[in-house]
Amino acid sequence: MSLEDSSEKTGQVSEVERAAIEEQLGRMLSNRHFSHSRRFPAFLRFVVEKTLNRETEQLKERTLGVEIFGRNPDYDTASDPIVRVTAAEIRKRIAQYYQEPAHGEELRIVLDTGSYVPQFHWPRDKAQADSGVSGRPGVPRMRWAGVGRRRWWKSSGAIAALVLAAAGLGLAWHSMHRSPIDFFWGPLLNSDDPVQLCIVDQHQTSNLAVDAADPSRQTMVQTDLSAVNRDDLWAILRIGNVLLSHGKKLTLKGAQTTTLTDLRNGPTIFVGAFDNEWTMRLTKPLRFRFGNDANFSHEWISDSTSTKPPEWFTNRPVLETANNYREYAIVARFTDPDTGQLSVIAAGIGQGSTLAAGEFLSEPEYLGELQRIAGTAGGKQNIEAVISTQIIDGQPGTPKVEATYFW
Repeated sequence: MSLEDSSEKTGQVSEVERAAIEEQLGRMLSNRHFSHSRRFPAFLRFVVEKTLNRETEQLKERTLGVEIFGRNPDYDTASDPIVRVTAAEIRKRIAQYYQEPAHGEELRIVLDTGSYVPQFHWPRDKAQADSGVSGRPGVPRMRWAGVGRRRWWKSSGAIAALVLAAAGLGLAWHSMHRSPIDFFWGPLLNSDDPVQLCIVDQHQTSNLAVDAADPSRQTMVQTDLSAVNRDDLWAILRIGNVLLSHGKKLTLKGAQTTTLTDLRNGPTIFVGAFDNEWTMRLTKPLRFRFGNDANFSHEWISDSTSTKPPEWFTNRPVLETANNYREYAIVARFTDPDTGQLSVIAAGIGQGSTLAAGEFLSEPEYLGELQRIAGTAGGKQNIEAVISTQIIDGQPGTPKVEATYFW
């Protein structure tokens, strides 16, 4: 029995049709237009699932306000337009998604103006659509105006799967040909929110003062200031330059005054490790995480999946007398489940390694290597890497990738 016959007789979405729509929905929600928000994916997933389950009677403004946004059943929809505003933004993001060349031949999920019931359409060639031709011979196409109307699928499930696979290959080609900077920083650069840099500003009670009349006369004076570690500062400057050169707005805030509410307002970059409480909190659940003994004489990065002793470690008493040793850092980009926002980590164990992390995240040469590794892992969204650098006379050498994890 053909899909067309099955759909017409049962009045239900076939398993093949449902699978194609759910696959496309997942593809869309993992895209940068949706992946950096909690509200938009929740809304679109809800209305698509209700439509596939033939529960479109629940797709009313008040019901959506209650089910998705937790509003009271008697809330005033006139004074609280959260559903209408969200739907409008989703329509805009859907349009932006399908305007990208990589997505032009994908199954279309559409949310028409004035309706919360999505429609599903098999793609047409643009030129044929403009000329009024209904579709290409041999290419399956669905013409749906919401579930409940007549549906057509003009080919077999095997052909449908091949077409979806071709669309996926197109997406992969587009991903592989992104610049290394866009590969790593694209999700932050394309976010509508400003980026916050969460830095360590150590309190100091004295400061060097230079006499204006006689610069050779210098003295230490009592003060109440905050200071940034030199290596952290260089990392901040390198990363900030990348974002500012792409027109991204930045804000700076000390780790001790940063709150969870601050982190929920947009993407955040965390610089520094053992002196940054937020870095330690965010990396603790990750595969690669920082560790130390009680006296902080030994510090390391461990692999939570390994039972072996950490191989990336430092012995601080030895380092204090050495001028040639290896240092380690974590660089990462992931969506924090507690804030729903993107987090970037640039944090080293000790002197020079945080600077090396900043260099790694700002140079296309190093990000290109990470991009190639990510391609072999299937283009997953979350990234964590351990990098190392040789410290000679207090200065870091070239960053080197030691290990990576993608999820």
